[in-house]
Amino acid sequence: MWQVDGKTNSVYVLGSIHLLREQDHPLPSVIDMAYDDAEVIVMELDMDDMDPAYTQMAFNRAGVRTDGTTLRDLMGDAAYSKAEEAAAEVDIPLDMLAQSEPWLAAMTAEIMLLYRIGFNPMLGVEMTMTNRAVRDGKPIEGLETVDEQLAFLDGLPLDVQSDMLIQTLTDGAALGESIDTLIDAWRYGDMAVLESGMLDAIEEQSELNEVLISGRNRRWAEAIAGWLDDDRDYLVVVGALHLVGDEGVPALLAKRGLGIQQLSEPAGLR
Repeated sequence: MWQVDGKTNSVYVLGSIHLLREQDHPLPSVIDMAYDDAEVIVMELDMDDMDPAYTQMAFNRAGVRTDGTTLRDLMGDAAYSKAEEAAAEVDIPLDMLAQSEPWLAAMTAEIMLLYRIGFNPMLGVEMTMTNRAVRDGKPIEGLETVDEQLAFLDGLPLDVQSDMLIQTLTDGAALGESIDTLIDAWRYGDMAVLESGMLDAIEEQSELNEVLISGRNRRWAEAIAGWLDDDRDYLVVVGALHLVGDEGVPALLAKRGLGIQQLSEPAGLR
């Protein structure tokens, strides 16, 4: 969580974990403070106006092949064999994803792996904040649309998508061992652990990093800077990966000369 101060308002920037477990609640109290102060909630997507039927249709249109092409065809035999071997290690039925493009197969596999160890999007930061905002009548705005986000993924070269799927399946074997460390680092703002645990792997994939992380960070930093000196305070909720490293949103805002500070959960609440 970061706070950026303008002359007349504040913008809070919260790194989200999209899926959480029952044991990860209640959320850190510093989030409650920012939420209470904010008049407007901004998320990657406008969560309270999303149409589930349209969203499912958009995913199917972008990521499911209907022309007989299979995941193996898209990846090629060598890459598919690597994915098949990694999938077998974590008991993911890759044949169930035969009609998916590699990026959608990667997303589906990751969600399956997380569900197995108790994670649920309904318990994640976005849904928790959405439910509060709807209850309290606070407006929610979106930085992007579903179609824009799907275009980022669907526009990735097939070899990059394939690497993403293989990496997701390979990392899945150790997910249960590493996740508690990452959740704890997120809760208490341990940037060093978050950078080593989340940023290092994606920085090795330069094209994926530019499309999904760095490019979006630059656009979002521009938007946040534009909200300063409004007559309203904002709480901006984006994936935690977007807030770490030299190209993270907080670093980009600091480079603009804006007054920004990290807010942390009080040590007594550890």
